[in-house]
Amino acid sequence: MWQEFAPDFQHDVTVDGYTVKAYGFGEGDETVLCLNGGPGLPCDYLREAHSCLKTEGYRVVAFDQLGTGASDRPDDPSLWTIGRYVAETEAVRQALGLGKVHLLGHSWGGWLAIDYALTHPQALKTLILEDTVADMPHLTGELERLRGALGPETVAMMQRHEAEGTLDHPEYQAAITILNYRHVCRLAEWPAPVMRSLGDWNMGPYTTMQGPNEFLYTGNLKDWNRVPDLPRIAVPVLITTGQHDELTPACAMRMKLALRDAELHVFANSSHMPFYEEPGAYYPVLLDFLKRNREE
Repeated sequence: MWQEFAPDFQHDVTVDGYTVKAYGFGEGDETVLCLNGGPGLPCDYLREAHSCLKTEGYRVVAFDQLGTGASDRPDDPSLWTIGRYVAETEAVRQALGLGKVHLLGHSWGGWLAIDYALTHPQALKTLILEDTVADMPHLTGELERLRGALGPETVAMMQRHEAEGTLDHPEYQAAITILNYRHVCRLAEWPAPVMRSLGDWNMGPYTTMQGPNEFLYTGNLKDWNRVPDLPRIAVPVLITTGQHDELTPACAMRMKLALRDAELHVFANSSHMPFYEEPGAYYPVLLDFLKRNREE
């Protein structure tokens, strides 16, 4: 179902003296506010995958988080915190007059969406958590399991390079490439919006908050865990994940069990991007959830 649409509007939002670029599609009276993954990625890949919702009567809004895309890119590691990005999300929502939104967070955007939902519960109609987690220490164990499938010799090699700080070595990068094609996007050719976002990745926020790659968490979020707080989220929640997702179905189930009102869908032939890998299965699930929770 996905197709690229040009934004119907672009808006500059000032947040703490910096400019953040927001994009909007459609004029529906129900808004889907998208928080993309990364950290440090422009919003292209998630924006383009969900702009098609405007054809179903929704207004879709996404923005380049500070440090990414067309937004300002300050070189100040103290800015790269989840709390500051929560405040930024609220600034965008208020500046654009979005009212209550269906908040859709993918990957890192899901962590941000969870903290936002706990901080600004009055701003939400629903919460959509895509390919994400609420417990980083649990995720770390899951990632070790996925790495283990490469075999003990490969894992030992990766651990040696991690200990020595030689992550740019070709053999280490080869292992990461295999993991990416197994657990990030299983398509032989990755879609153009994904490649655009990856090609403009700001590694400053990424390494500060997450780590050097998708399978090694060393940043300021490595101990983040909101599972004990999830029962405070009262709105309906949709959780989606891929069977082969780097942020695994076990992580998704951990969230579902802690939430009051959540449903979980696992896409059998996807990893981390079901909206590109398995659109025929993904979009009906998303649209059904949105329609069931649409205001009359």
